[in-house]
Amino acid sequence: MEFRKGNLFVIVFLFVLASCKTYEKINYMQDVRVDTPVEVSVNQGIRIQPQDMLSIVVSSKTPELAMIFNLPVVSYQAGSEVVSGAGSQRLLGYVVDNNGEIDFPVLGKIKVAGLTRWEVQEYIKKTIIDAGLMKDLVVTVEFMNFKISIMGEVNSPGTYTINGDKVTLLEALSMARDLTIYGKRDGVYVVREENGVRTTYNVDLRSVSLFDSPVYYLRQNDVVYVEPNKVRAGQSTINENSLKSVSLWISIGSFLTSLAVLIFK
Repeated sequence: MEFRKGNLFVIVFLFVLASCKTYEKINYMQDVRVDTPVEVSVNQGIRIQPQDMLSIVVSSKTPELAMIFNLPVVSYQAGSEVVSGAGSQRLLGYVVDNNGEIDFPVLGKIKVAGLTRWEVQEYIKKTIIDAGLMKDLVVTVEFMNFKISIMGEVNSPGTYTINGDKVTLLEALSMARDLTIYGKRDGVYVVREENGVRTTYNVDLRSVSLFDSPVYYLRQNDVVYVEPNKVRAGQSTINENSLKSVSLWISIGSFLTSLAVLIFK
């Protein structure tokens, strides 16, 4: 049988077309403009919420004066905790109550919900100085329970603790070792609970619009979920020892049949 050049052209065209479709589904930020500066909005930092745990440390050139404003350092030994001694030590934190307040030494109840950690630092420092309790001091506020959860089609799903108070969606996915080949780049969801309201956002990693998403900068307790594509979803319906689903084999058989018709026609 004579193999026609036209048939070869059709085969090559089909392969090129399949490659283009794969590119469109897999590549990130396909519409980015290379070497084109884009103005970046300043991250204002995450806002403190009820149930957050804060580390607040007051330091001074006179440690004896600052001591009354600081919680004790606790040592953990064999499952118990004592206020001193050897062992693994950690600083106690302030848990924000349901009213958005913490009970701070000497100053009493302080409303911190809705503020950034920098605003809390300045407030405590100013209050202590205005009360004439200390003049030369530094206040440091840090989040102790800034965690995010990453689920779905990523290589290392799990809950991650964030140092500081800034993490982007791309950084979070990098910590989870990126999406698997089965993860939908346009099927990334972020679930956020804020002020008693749960909102789910959809992000398309294939577009630079992801930088404008309200969830590009993640917040405490955000949940990131990556949706599986059709191939992975199809695999879930068959025995885990099988390599391909029945529907995939049917598709392959159909393609090979069409290919044979083109070659031997």
